[in-house]
Amino acid sequence: MPRERLSVVVTRRLPESVETRLSELFDVRLRSDDTPMSRAELAAAMKEADVLVPTVTDTIDAALLGQAGGQLRLIANYGAGVDNIDVATARQRGILVSNTPGVLTDDTADMTMALIMAVVRRIPEGLAIMQKGDWEGWSPTAMLGGRLAGRRLGILGMGRIGQAVARRARAFGMQIHYNNRRRLRPEVEEDLEATWWESLDQMVARMDVISIHCPSTPSTFHLMNARRLKLLKPDTVIVNTSRGEVIDENALTRGLRAGEIAGCGLDVYEHGTTINPRLRELPNVVLLPHMGSATLEGRIEMGEKVLLNIKTFEDGHRPPDQVVPSML
Repeated sequence: MPRERLSVVVTRRLPESVETRLSELFDVRLRSDDTPMSRAELAAAMKEADVLVPTVTDTIDAALLGQAGGQLRLIANYGAGVDNIDVATARQRGILVSNTPGVLTDDTADMTMALIMAVVRRIPEGLAIMQKGDWEGWSPTAMLGGRLAGRRLGILGMGRIGQAVARRARAFGMQIHYNNRRRLRPEVEEDLEATWWESLDQMVARMDVISIHCPSTPSTFHLMNARRLKLLKPDTVIVNTSRGEVIDENALTRGLRAGEIAGCGLDVYEHGTTINPRLRELPNVVLLPHMGSATLEGRIEMGEKVLLNIKTFEDGHRPPDQVVPSML
């Protein structure tokens, strides 16, 4: 007799091609509308599914895992980060966790450069003038921004995305500096023409642009806190496309309002969709709705990784992108 297909529950709408392939391979329950599941809906899904496919909008904590049915054996996260999942508790309960690393590197690095250029060259301010119909013509002193070439870029977190940003920034003539938990191998440093700083404080005090590419861990929470933000030069720009909680958002807002920080570009926020209203009001701030990885190609590649992880698990093997607590 043919083997019974795995029961898979998907918590958000995914690209059509990914949903179609999931339906072909598994007994899948798809989300009919593109809204996050409530906690009660998540609990119900975890009671019935063999495999749960959540996203970063779903918090799978110890309490929810405690309500999971005995048949739940894999949480195949649709996303590279897994800070939305209590991986240690899942492991204790015999539930594997997988993710989708690597596929969003270039997309996020592209958006990082877009944010740097948007802030330094004041692109949204120019756009606002044109949309309001207030442009009165070219002037030698109007809308003066800055040149990227020659600026010192300090990268916090030199993983895949940080290195991809470094390569792009070099093409713009920027000088590459970085702080990381571990120093890169000499040949990688040489290839990137990157200077390592053991002291984060010393690095941020000397940079023209700071770009954050850290995972969300207890040690990176408010890594850019009020004290460290005070170290920035008043002409420094800060950009974050990683995790919002790495920056103390209230302290950042105070620094920007006081003229102690030249500008910032954010794609992620400390409190999710709740953004400090004073931050929204500032002309030297560029805010995006967490779209750093939002390309069709990237979303489909994420889905392909989810499919591969589930299919490999179904075949009795370790998912290629399995995450264990020691990796975090």
